[in-house]
Amino acid sequence: MSTSATDLFSIDEFLLQERRKDLLRISTAGNVDDGKSTLIGRLLYDTQSFSEDQLLAVLGKGTVASRETDFALLTDGLRAEREQGVTIDVAYRSFATARRKFVLADTPGHEQYTRNMATCASTADASILLIDASRGALRQSRCHAYIASLLRVQHVLIAVNKMDLVNYNEAVFRAVEHDFSQWLDRIAEDTGNPVQTRFLPLCALKGENLIHRSRQMPWYSGPSLLEALEQLPSAECGEKGPFRFPVQRVLRPDAAFRGFAGQIASGRVRPGDAVTVLPSGYSACVERIVTFDGDLTEARAPLSVTLVLDRPLDVGRGNLFAAEETGAVATQRLQATLMWMDRRPLECNRRYLLKHASHTVQALVPALEYRVDVDTLAHVPAATLEMNDIGVATLQLLRPIAADVYSANRVTGSFILIDPESNSTAAAGMMRLLHPETAANDESGNAGKVSAEERAVRWGHRGGVLELTGPEIALDLIERDLFCGGLITQRNDRDNAFFRQNPLLLAELTNRQAEAGLLALVVQFDDSEWVKMRIGGVEERCLADKSKDIILALHRLLILGGNLFDGPVADSPYSASCEL
Repeated sequence: MSTSATDLFSIDEFLLQERRKDLLRISTAGNVDDGKSTLIGRLLYDTQSFSEDQLLAVLGKGTVASRETDFALLTDGLRAEREQGVTIDVAYRSFATARRKFVLADTPGHEQYTRNMATCASTADASILLIDASRGALRQSRCHAYIASLLRVQHVLIAVNKMDLVNYNEAVFRAVEHDFSQWLDRIAEDTGNPVQTRFLPLCALKGENLIHRSRQMPWYSGPSLLEALEQLPSAECGEKGPFRFPVQRVLRPDAAFRGFAGQIASGRVRPGDAVTVLPSGYSACVERIVTFDGDLTEARAPLSVTLVLDRPLDVGRGNLFAAEETGAVATQRLQATLMWMDRRPLECNRRYLLKHASHTVQALVPALEYRVDVDTLAHVPAATLEMNDIGVATLQLLRPIAADVYSANRVTGSFILIDPESNSTAAAGMMRLLHPETAANDESGNAGKVSAEERAVRWGHRGGVLELTGPEIALDLIERDLFCGGLITQRNDRDNAFFRQNPLLLAELTNRQAEAGLLALVVQFDDSEWVKMRIGGVEERCLADKSKDIILALHRLLILGGNLFDGPVADSPYSASCEL
């Protein structure tokens, strides 16, 4: 008996079909103990996405009876997570159906791990937000919904879980649907990013309405969770947006080739297309699109390619190629929404590193506009942001970047702030308003003498002569504190033998340092119990053993003297890392 060739399984055809499936990235959200890990575990179990040994490894463990499976353990892999029965770290799991492929991110629901949820939502195409039917929408559920809208997650499935605890009561589901829909409308008004939502009643533990529609809820006529996921529109990956290409590396293997490697952030490009290199503003045409497999006739987001231009230009890492007709904005001043992720609070006028695409520049936060109260969505005046706070701030960059507002482009409209001391991520930012560079502040177009204001913008502070008198350990603290804050200083010892022989030279030297935009320190040690600080006719005096008072007085003095840009006097601008 023979078998026709068409009846045989073709591995090539199977792989081709798999490659044609689109990928949907999904993040979970919701309050702690709303059942996020259980939902993902049960969903993967019902779609047969786990091997038998993985299931046997968790059988009878966790919070269930023997010979039963705690589905949360299939995603909670850390020992601490299994001991406490909570999710701490993000867990990524993937599965596929006949229609598409999915990547699921299981995020923690505790308030202290809100930044983990935001990190996953920033790259998600859709989100599953869980609400415990027996408790209703709690604070973290509301907060996660706000973050999802802020990060432009277009599709949110509201899974009203644990319907078995309310006897699958339709009235309970409709009440949650009504109340949370009103909250989502208020969020859309505040963020300007309305999301498309669908409410689904389910019981993750028992698999009700996950894969197939539940018989326990005949009053519900909508799709199951998996059906709803399969019906979501395909992720566009920025293909329809204007062309944006952050340069990651310049490739120069020999004298005959010069290409610019990177990943297309949005749009598409073809040989012959005109592009503008930002922030310089020079233009050229794309000559070749080079990949390992050969040249392409077209490339689109999110493909990684090497572009060759038709004429030589000064291009390096951090530059942005943009479509000539829809160019990005070159800016040094912008307004952004910040989600603070660091235990150390935001300090106005302190220097941070701003990483935007492949470009890193120094930045200051001269003003915090307001903080968002996620309980009421009120805009509250604030002097700082604590961990997990969300607020709107103005940022001043020491070098221009080319960017878009976040509502237009998630890649070129986002950034992170980095603490230069700890190298930790301090905040995630979404650009709201960009102030374009003009001929007046375009460094390449200026002529004549460099002004004091230009130096102040470059260094992040104005020049001056700061006279310091007191014990050596206290004056060392002041210099270290200024250094931690990113100020450019030059220390001059008044008791230096050379200056004693030439007293007029010290004044001349420090004045020239101040004119160059530096903060010239003139130090003189003594054994008194006081520290004296003077700049521009303004003086402060503190006890030498009160390090916190010294730092506060120093910051106040520099603001009054006009050397620091105006901003609120923080509790201690730099003293978290610089103590006696």
